[in-house]
Amino acid sequence: MGEEQIRRNLRTAFVRPRRPALVCRPAGFPPSFPPTLTAFRMRAPRFSAFLLALGLLTAATTQAQTTKKTTTTAKKTTAKTTTAKTTTAKKTTTAKPTTTKTTTAKTTTTTKPATPAPTPAPPALTADEASSAVREALTLSVTRALEAGAEADAFNGNADIRLPFPPEAELFNAALRSLKLGAVIDKFEVQLNRAAEAVAANPQTQTILAAAAQRYSIADGLALVNTRESRLIATQFKQQQLAQVQQELRPLVDAALEQTGAKQAYGELVLRSKKMPLVAPLTTNLTDYSTGKITEGLFTLIADEESRIRLNSAARPTATLKRAFGDK
Repeated sequence: MGEEQIRRNLRTAFVRPRRPALVCRPAGFPPSFPPTLTAFRMRAPRFSAFLLALGLLTAATTQAQTTKKTTTTAKKTTAKTTTAKTTTAKKTTTAKPTTTKTTTAKTTTTTKPATPAPTPAPPALTADEASSAVREALTLSVTRALEAGAEADAFNGNADIRLPFPPEAELFNAALRSLKLGAVIDKFEVQLNRAAEAVAANPQTQTILAAAAQRYSIADGLALVNTRESRLIATQFKQQQLAQVQQELRPLVDAALEQTGAKQAYGELVLRSKKMPLVAPLTTNLTDYSTGKITEGLFTLIADEESRIRLNSAARPTATLKRAFGDK
């Protein structure tokens, strides 16, 4: 064996045989992977180290790319957030422009209407006009007084004009009440006042008093209109016409006393008074007594109505009364 052969044998025995070269191209790398690396031949241990280094390199590259993407995304997110905040700030900061309303004062030129000329005062009331107003007021008062007197309890319920038991028979009245016979007196008084109301409702009474109003003599109409006495016309009317009115009303009163039973009740009281010791019998003429009281009551009602015409504008239905008895 030659020397050359021995060297080969020794080289073969002691030198680790070469393994086939490996071409390393990591998965995912393009074919253009550096040719120096593609053609690089390595032994197995070196190849393992290479793979380890390559893996670390790949991981580092991937991490770098991921970090880059994350950073980019974060930047974008931060940019968006910053933009949103800026937008919000702008929206918040941007205040709506204050709308200044310019109030244009309307200059209204008010043309005051020309002041009308003062209404001339009505001509002064003449004496004839005053007398006419006085008579009209009296006639209206008579009509209203009779209407009021004809109502139920107009006399019986009015203390000013109510007809009582004849005053001259007061002793007899007290004696009967002491004997617990006061109800008899009370019933008689009611019948008496019902007769008065019947006289007021009688149309003939209206005729009698209306005629008396026409007979009434007016001495000074202006004085009667301008006086502050609210019942002066009725007072004068009564003074002038009372006697004649009573005379004309007497038959009407007598009929009314008969109608209401007052005359019969009074006759029974007269008989009872004659039987009572120490008591003077009744001698009062019921018709005369009642006529006087009823006439007085009617004149009182007439005076009430005159006062109402003078004091209450609503009680003056005609232009004549309004002009004569208006505000003084």
